[in-house]
Amino acid sequence: MIPDVELALCLGILPALVVARLLYKTSALRILLKFLQSLEERCYLCQSYKVPQFDENSRENQLYRKVSTYLESLPSLDDSDFTDLVSGARPNDVVLHLSRSQVVRDKFMGARLSWTNERAEEGLEGRAFVLKIRGKDRKRILQPYLQHIFQVSDEIQEKRKEARLFVNLGRGGSAADGSRQWGSVPLSHPATMDTVLMDVDQKNKVKADLEQFLKSKQYYQRLGRVWRRSYLLHGAPGTGKSTFAVAMAKFLGFDVYDLNLSGVRNDSDLKALLIQTTSRSVIVVEDLDRFFSTASGTSASVSGVLDFMDGIVSCCREEQIMIFTMTSREGVDAAAIRPGRIDVQINFPLCDLAMVKALAGTYLGVKEHKLFPQVEEAIQAGPGMSPAHVGELLLANKGSPSRALKAVIGAVQQAQVEARGKGEGAKAGEKLTGSRSGRSTDELGDSGSLFCRESVHTVREFRKLYGLFKLGSRRRDDSMDLGSIDLKEALTDKNDGPK
Repeated sequence: MIPDVELALCLGILPALVVARLLYKTSALRILLKFLQSLEERCYLCQSYKVPQFDENSRENQLYRKVSTYLESLPSLDDSDFTDLVSGARPNDVVLHLSRSQVVRDKFMGARLSWTNERAEEGLEGRAFVLKIRGKDRKRILQPYLQHIFQVSDEIQEKRKEARLFVNLGRGGSAADGSRQWGSVPLSHPATMDTVLMDVDQKNKVKADLEQFLKSKQYYQRLGRVWRRSYLLHGAPGTGKSTFAVAMAKFLGFDVYDLNLSGVRNDSDLKALLIQTTSRSVIVVEDLDRFFSTASGTSASVSGVLDFMDGIVSCCREEQIMIFTMTSREGVDAAAIRPGRIDVQINFPLCDLAMVKALAGTYLGVKEHKLFPQVEEAIQAGPGMSPAHVGELLLANKGSPSRALKAVIGAVQQAQVEARGKGEGAKAGEKLTGSRSGRSTDELGDSGSLFCRESVHTVREFRKLYGLFKLGSRRRDDSMDLGSIDLKEALTDKNDGPK
């Protein structure tokens, strides 16, 4: 009997070991565990919460972004059967992202939770995260769990410091029709406050002003003002206005909204764009002077842009920076740059010797050179060059500092010749116009006369002929008078002769 029992046990254990090995080596065990978890969740009453990507006004839901960042950090996302691989902000950086219809589980304060990535409700754009919590745990952990998500996502974003660049898509929609008008990419521009070319004192003043702005929320609220600050960057093309705007955004860690006014259909479209922006962002509007000079009824109006700058709609977001660029302030309505609409104005000049030396140090790696005095002499006598132009010349001749600086001197001298030629042409035209107008006035004595120069000469010739005619007639009269006097005298002498 004992051998039979042992045989029976062996025959029973061996299949069990084969099944266990099969379950361990394959995904059958995982499938079984997931089935049991799903069955357990169905047996409990659960409460669901949906976090949409956009609200009914097509504004981005900041909670959705925070939840997405938090879920990407969960270890359970690595153990999922499938997930999305998304490129990160840095080169060769890959981030795990919750895929469509994927379920990821989490634990918090002894409670089990699950997240699902689903399509948003009908009428809303984008996706939505769905959170499921057991009914008995809902009141106990919901608020602490959300605070935990905020804290973790903020810490991750602080480590990443990934800013994004938004551009208006030009679809011509509005906030009411649910269309999203901003598209975004990672802000990968390399400019920083340290690399931007600017006077050191002025740069430090701007940095101090930005830092003070970040700390002034309660101060702005006490004043009853919107927590926003506006900057006007004005200067010739190529002086670094756009680059400095990006450097300001990266210094603050804010997103950038690059607004193209030519892609705005009307004032309502402009308001919708502003509503869809977020806090902690920089709104950049370039070439504002060109818009004011060419504004027409086919796009946003001047009054619409002025309302965009400081109207009621501009109060929809706080902790924002607005940056406007202009080539020149001449001819721009004073209402557009008055205090309140523009808080700080920064001028970006053309290159002087200090800027050329700084560019030479960056592009060529030289701090002193024998050609610097000639560069200074050429710059002082010339109309000036933009830092972008000088930088391109130095970059094209980076292999030879002497050749690069000679190229700068030659370009400045060429600009001098062109400017001198234009100036002499303008002076010659003014001199010719002035001389003609002076002769007409001197000859006619009345600048409003309609006589031409040929008419004046004709009148003069006529006057000369008339004078000669009168002189000839006067001489004839005189000769006749003399003859009559002689005749009278002869007759008198004859009559008075000897009797």
